Amino acid sequence: MSSPSKRREMDLMKLMMSDYKVEMINDGMQEFYVEFHGPKDSPYQGGVWRIRVELPDAYPYKSPSIGFVNKIYHPNVDEMSGSVCLDVINQTWSPMFDLVNVFEVFLPQLLLYPNPSDPLNGEAAALMMRDRNGYDQRVKEYCEKYAKPEDAGAAPEEKSSDEELSEDEYASSDEEVAGKADP
Repeated sequence: MSSPSKRREMDLMKLMMSDYKVEMINDGMQEFYVEFHGPKDSPYQGGVWRIRVELPDAYPYKSPSIGFVNKIYHPNVDEMSGSVCLDVINQTWSPMFDLVNVFEVFLPQLLLYPNPSDPLNGEAAALMMRDRNGYDQRVKEYCEKYAKPEDAGAAPEEKSSDEELSEDEYASSDEEVAGKADP
């Protein structure tokens, strides 16, 4: 086993043993979701996001790819795709950092100190520079609308399974479907 894959396993295990809820996407250890809570004393406090993490083959020498699955209002996060401005992580990334640093340092810092001069969401950047109180209010609205704990659950495309049918839906009789038999 090569050194980067051992490091990937170690970092992932460390993240799973911390207070973060981690959900693997497939059998490999390169893609997974992490539940992330907004930092205290910020307009993001109380928000819960599902973060998609992809580890490149060259991890830890190359930074992970990070994206918000549920919507967030932030100058450095693309509102449609949820991707985080790569410069934020790439500029400061070093193999000395691990996945726990991403969730305990990088993402909280990103939310606490947005950089409106390098935006992926131009509207959020403009509002933040023009009207900080209005920006904070919009952030809180997005948190209430898109970042409740249940919003950080399974992605919509993963929710459609037979197991989630209620007993009433599951117990429909054939007579209801076919109608009454002819006498």
